[in-house]
Order: sequence, then structure tokens, then C-alpha cells
Amino acid sequence: MAKASRPDKAEQQALVHQLIGEIDAQPEDYHAYYELVVLLTAGQDFEQAEALAMKALGKFDQQQPAADLLRYALGNVYYQAQTYDKALPYYQQITDHKLKNDAYMMMAQSLMAKHDYQHALVWAITVQEARPDQADANLLVADILLALGNNQQASDYYQRAYALDSHSGRAAFNIGLTAMVLGQPYATWFERAKKLDRTYFKAHQQQLTDIEKMLAAQADNQHN
Repeated sequence: MAKASRPDKAEQQALVHQLIGEIDAQPEDYHAYYELVVLLTAGQDFEQAEALAMKALGKFDQQQPAADLLRYALGNVYYQAQTYDKALPYYQQITDHKLKNDAYMMMAQSLMAKHDYQHALVWAITVQEARPDQADANLLVADILLALGNNQQASDYYQRAYALDSHSGRAAFNIGLTAMVLGQPYATWFERAKKLDRTYFKAHQQQLTDIEKMLAAQADNQHN
């Protein structure tokens, strides 16, 4: 996945110098290039990350799995920089068997970020069918279905994700959210979500308030 924890400035500079040393010592080893692109991306130094990935791709373009790994890294630079149209072609070029599903997942996330939910769903389901036992793949399908307003289907995939990872506050929260919309019991799911992932729960509380208002308005309309 593209998300990486952001190192502090001192740590990042030390690691950058270390990886530059590795590249100088072994210029034919693509791993150090890849790791440096990932590090620069995590530090949100997108211009340098892009330039290095492009340079490395020029060097290793005809070598596999190096070329696909570097394409994936460059796609992730663009994804993190929120330039999704630039990211997509790099993910689409990946043919490496080990990376293909990761690339499909990033394509789905990029398309979702562009609000192109129908195409995002195609790629997300492709990944979910290849990795039915991966909670993240089920969560992504569920998130896209929720965005499309398919609450019952979304709920089914959130339930699958929770069955695979019972520590997922995100899955528990969204089971509660879809249950609320579908008129099913939901309170225990929100309690569980709050215990499992307080940060996620707080970040999405506004979503709850909005849905409560929407449901109240619908109830008022039915009574009038």
C-alpha cells in the first residue's frame, strides 16, 4: 500500500544519506533507488521522489521486476501528491505477478479519490476476488459501494472485513453506519468502533451527525 509513516526530519536526512551511499556503492542495485523514492514520498518531498523514480526507471526500464517496482513507486508518488491522473498510467503498466494486485488496489483508490466510483469498483472487486481473505480488499469494496449508495452490499463487505479482522475499528464503525441507514440495530457497533479505534471514530463523527439529520428529515417527511 502507498501509505507510509512520515519520518521526522533528522531521521529522514540520515536515511537519505545512507541510501545515497548505497546507490553510489552499488549503482546496479534497484532496491536502494526504490527505498529512497519511498522515503522521499513519506517525507512528502514529491518533486525529488518523482525525479529519482524517473531517473531509476530510465536506468532499469528493461529489467524486471525492477521496472514494475519503480513504476509502482512512481505511481505512489503521484497518488500521495493527489495527482491521480498521473498515477493511473504507471499502475496500469505493471505486469509483475506479485505486484499486480497491489497496483489494482491503488488504481481503485485513485479512481475513488476522483469520485469515479463505477470504475473504482471494477478494480476493487478484481483485487477482492484475488484476495478474499484480505480485510483491506473487502474494506475498499465496501467503501466504494457505500459511496455509490449501495448500503446493503456495503454492509456485507464491511461484515466480511470485520470477520477477517475483529480489531478493525473502521469496519465496526461502518457496519454501524450502514445498519443505521438500513434501520437495523447499530449502537453496539459504534461502541465497539470507539473502543477499537478512537481516532477513526472521532474523525468520522460528523458523518454520523449528518446521517442522523438525514434520517430525522426523512421521518418528518413521512409524518407530514
